This record gives sequence, C-alpha cells and structure tokens, in this order.
Amino acid sequence: MRPTQKTAHFVLYTRPNDLPHARLGVVAAKRFAPRAVTRNTIKRMTRELFRTSSLAQVDCIVRLSRPVNAKDGPATTRALKAALKVELVRLFASQQRPRTTTASTP
Repeated sequence: MRPTQKTAHFVLYTRPNDLPHARLGVVAAKRFAPRAVTRNTIKRMTRELFRTSSLAQVDCIVRLSRPVNAKDGPATTRALKAALKVELVRLFASQQRPRTTTASTP
C-alpha cells in the first residue's frame, strides 16, 4: 500500500476492496505515543471518526508517524485531542464517498 494522505502526525494508506463497506486498521506505536492512555485515545478517536464518516469501499490503515507527546508530560490534553481530531477528520475527508445527486422531476 502506498500513502495516500499525510498530516503532521498521521499517514493514511488506502486500497480499494470488493466489500460493500470500508475497513479500518490503526497503528499507534509506543515510540510515538509512550503512554498507553495516549495510544488508546488515538485509537478510540480514529475508530469513532471512521465510524461516522461516509467512506468509499476501501481498506484504510491510519498510522501514527510522529511523536505526539513525551512520557514526562501529561498523557492527553484537550489541545492534543483537538489537534489530532482535526488531522483525522482531514484524512477521512480525503476518502469520502462521492455524493450522488438525483435530478428531481418537475
């Protein structure tokens, strides 16, 4: 798989599938998010945004590619969650299913 979209902290890999729905995999390495609380927050946010997005028939892998915090700081903050959410929304928006418009008959 090739990276299809990148943000400051994430890389999105996609590949078309033959299923009627999209699938998701999340990779949050310990070296980029040393605390389990942070990694679990990232996974939880990613799954929720994936669930609420209307994606095409693709297999998606979201990979954390840069450190989000250090072990000596807080595990999560509102600012961190907000910044990561913006990035994840942007990733999934790039894979949105094209909207079909139907012409109404007079």
